[in-house]
Amino acid sequence: MRTSRQKPFNYRFIRDTIAARPGDHSETGYVLSVGDGIARVSGLGNAMAGEMVAFDDGLFGMALNLDEESVGVVLLGDGQRVKQDDRVRRTGRVMSVPVGEALIGRVVNALGQPLDGKGPIATFARAPIERVGPGIADRQRVREPLQTGVKSVDALIPIGRGQRELIIGDRQTGKTALAIDTVINQQHTGVICIYNAIGQKQSTIAQVIKTLDEADALRYSIIVASGAADPAALLYLSPYAATAMAEYFRDAGRHALCIYDDLSRHAQAYRAMSLLLRRPPGREAYPGDIFYLHARLLERAAKLSDARGGGSLTALPIVETQAGDLAGYIPTNVISITDGQIFLEASLFNQGLRPAINVGSSVSRVGGAAQVASMRQVAGTLRLELAQYRDLASFAQFASDLTPSTRAQLQRGERLTALLKQPQYQPRPLEQQVVLLYAATTGLLDGVALTDLEACETQLAAFLKNDHHAVLLALANGQLIDPAFGARLTSAVEQFLTTEGQHPARAAA
Repeated sequence: MRTSRQKPFNYRFIRDTIAARPGDHSETGYVLSVGDGIARVSGLGNAMAGEMVAFDDGLFGMALNLDEESVGVVLLGDGQRVKQDDRVRRTGRVMSVPVGEALIGRVVNALGQPLDGKGPIATFARAPIERVGPGIADRQRVREPLQTGVKSVDALIPIGRGQRELIIGDRQTGKTALAIDTVINQQHTGVICIYNAIGQKQSTIAQVIKTLDEADALRYSIIVASGAADPAALLYLSPYAATAMAEYFRDAGRHALCIYDDLSRHAQAYRAMSLLLRRPPGREAYPGDIFYLHARLLERAAKLSDARGGGSLTALPIVETQAGDLAGYIPTNVISITDGQIFLEASLFNQGLRPAINVGSSVSRVGGAAQVASMRQVAGTLRLELAQYRDLASFAQFASDLTPSTRAQLQRGERLTALLKQPQYQPRPLEQQVVLLYAATTGLLDGVALTDLEACETQLAAFLKNDHHAVLLALANGQLIDPAFGARLTSAVEQFLTTEGQHPARAAA
């Protein structure tokens, strides 16, 4: 197989505003028909696929269909302003968006135009929304963890920098909340976060912005918003624009996280555009290139080689299922592209398990390579005990008499499941997760009542922070849990459990 090393991308290749260059691209055409956000234009025989075209009243469109006798243009704005016989001219430039540091902390639309009322964006660098992902020689394996702050994810379904991990589940099961938790947890990691809302309600977008602002997460985040009332063309462009903004930081040797919320609506917008452009429909009326739609987007997420700066772009696409059906057309397409999926199940959500992650149906194909050593040590035991608990729980429903060992395993599994519960927007530091899971898997917390586990977790974290800060610091710096350090952990937890007023059950007694 032959590979080629890509040259560093020049982000100054488009510096001017989008306008025709006199004498270079002066070819013009005329609108034959317009409707539903689509214009058919005669002329423009040399137009490029994805090229920006300008109408006389200042509206822009993007050429998608290059037919023999006309060009199909999707309108990037109010289509009522365009009439038959209006003049259209080429710009000679493909669709691009502004990129750079000035976008951090801002809310923009799919064209990079500000929506937050904070004035224009002070950047001259622009980048095309469509780019080929890095080649094989420009990548390296995913090996650095991207901590989400969610115990069940960091322990059982680890995510690495440069990975593509799908978040999938029915509506109202906590998919967006899980992604926002991940953003909030990046406060001290240097990761630039891009949240891309695709077809979301304006109230939902406003709530996400408010949550990030209250958590002081906007200072390292970019919001690319395309609301439910926006034209289908903007919904289609939105994730590509967000990825172009994230690639700027990746190519500069930094780390970026891009969340697409969600790709189901993105596929529906592309289907609407394709049908209006009279492209042949396929399964469920989606066009034949629906797989390529998301493949070329998610393949841009990568961990670059050291020669390219070692930057990374991590993708967290979100897909909505219907009645938990993972075999739907769009879900199966995206599952086949990504490096694993986190499946949020409605039945678990209704049982009060938050986040409602179905550990059996969730997987990370990067696995332990994206975990620090101490977490990998405790996660192996946790994964095994949870698997045994799932088997025994289904068996115990039909058993009238259980052996003491079976009953003990069931109680341990119930305790571990309860410990994996976590409130929204309260990510946990890695070192606190490791201590808690170590204490649970070694049986140190077996004497704590299930109803007291949440309070016990909070008090244990505070106790260790005040009295055993060196232990937490060592874990944060990558300390292995060898026999000596394990003894220190055990001693610290036992000291907490025997301290009067610390352990909830002890205080109640």
